[in-house]
Amino acid sequence: MKFEVISQDRDSVARCGVLYTNHGAIPTPVFMPVGTVGSVKGVLHKELKEDIEATIILGNTYHLFLRPGMEVMRAAGGLHRFCSWDRPILTDSGGFQVFSLADNRKISAEGCSFQSHIDGSKHLFTPENVVDTQRIIGADIMMALDECPPGDATHQYALKSLHLTQQWLERGVARFRQTEPLYGHSQAFFPIVQGCVYPDLRRQAAEYAVALDCQGYAIGGLSVGEPTEQMYEMIEVVHPVLPLDKPRYLMGVGTPWNLLEAIARGIDMFDCVMPTRNGRNGMLFTANGVINIRNQKWATAFEPIDPEGSSWLDATYSKAYLRHLFVASEMLGPQIASQHNLAFYLWLMKQAREQIAAGTFASWKTKMVKKLQTRL
Repeated sequence: MKFEVISQDRDSVARCGVLYTNHGAIPTPVFMPVGTVGSVKGVLHKELKEDIEATIILGNTYHLFLRPGMEVMRAAGGLHRFCSWDRPILTDSGGFQVFSLADNRKISAEGCSFQSHIDGSKHLFTPENVVDTQRIIGADIMMALDECPPGDATHQYALKSLHLTQQWLERGVARFRQTEPLYGHSQAFFPIVQGCVYPDLRRQAAEYAVALDCQGYAIGGLSVGEPTEQMYEMIEVVHPVLPLDKPRYLMGVGTPWNLLEAIARGIDMFDCVMPTRNGRNGMLFTANGVINIRNQKWATAFEPIDPEGSSWLDATYSKAYLRHLFVASEMLGPQIASQHNLAFYLWLMKQAREQIAAGTFASWKTKMVKKLQTRL
C-alpha cells in the first residue's frame, strides 16, 4: 500500500491524496460505505460502483467470523471473491462490536472472550487470531484489536484500557509481520489510537502507535457518547503526532458536518452506518440540509430529492414519490433513501477534494456546515 498527498488547503490542515492498493486507487478524503457482513445493506454492488462510485467498502471481522465463518471464507478465497467485489476492502478488527456486548464479554491480558449475539456460543479474540482472521478475510487494510472505552470513562479506566490496547497492539504488529497474505494481494495493518477524551492519553497513544511504523493509523473510541467538540479536540491533539505521509482514519464518524470538520483537522478516511441506517428510517442528507421524508410537507413536493444533484437518483425520484413509498411501507423507499445518502456522502467527499485542490476548503467548509445542519 502506498499513500500520496496531492494537495494541501491554504487555511487548514485539510489535504487530498491517493491511497494505492492492489485492488485499486482510492482518492482521499474518502467515505467508505459499511458492508458489515459482506453487503452494504439494501444496495447492489453495481449501484455501489456505477452510481454511488464507491472506491472502497468495509467488512467486519466479528460478524464475518461468526457467519459465514472462516472455513467458508477460506474456501471461497477471501471476502473479495465471496461477495464479488473487486475493489479495496477494509476490515474492522471486531473490537468495537465486542465492546458493545458489555454483558456478554470478558476482557483480559490474553484477549477478549465473548458470547455470540447469534447463538450464545463462546469465542476468544486475541491480537494474534484477529490478524489471522483478517488474513483469511483478505482485506486490503486490516485493523489491530483494541478495547474501546465508553465516552464517559474515567481517566483511571481509560489509562488502564490504553495500556491493554498497547500490549495487544505490539502482539498484533508482531503477528502481522510474521505472516503473509493468502490470496496474492498485499495487506496493510493500522493501529488504533485510543485514549478516550483525555489529551495526555491520546498523545501517548499516538506516539506509541507511530513508533511501530505501520502503513496508516486509525483514531478510535470517538463518537461513543462524548460531546462533539471533545471529538474535534482529540483529533487536534493527535494531528501533530501522526506522520503526514501516512493516511489517517477516523472510525465510525459520522454526520456530513462531522466529516467536513474532521477533514479540516487532517483526517483522510471515514466510515459510518449513518447514511444507510438513517436512510432506512426516512432521514435524508442533502446539500441544503436534513429531510425527514415522512413529514406531510413533502406529500406534494414534486421537485428532486436534492436540487444540487449529488446522484442520478435526485433527477429520477421526487420527494413526494419517496415519501409515498415510505408511508406505503414499500421496500423500495428505504433502498432509494440509502442509495441517495451514500451517493450524497461520496459527492460531498468529491466536493471537499476539489475545494482542497483549489485551496478554498476552509471557507467553503464553514458555509457548507451551516447548510448541512439545517432541518428542512
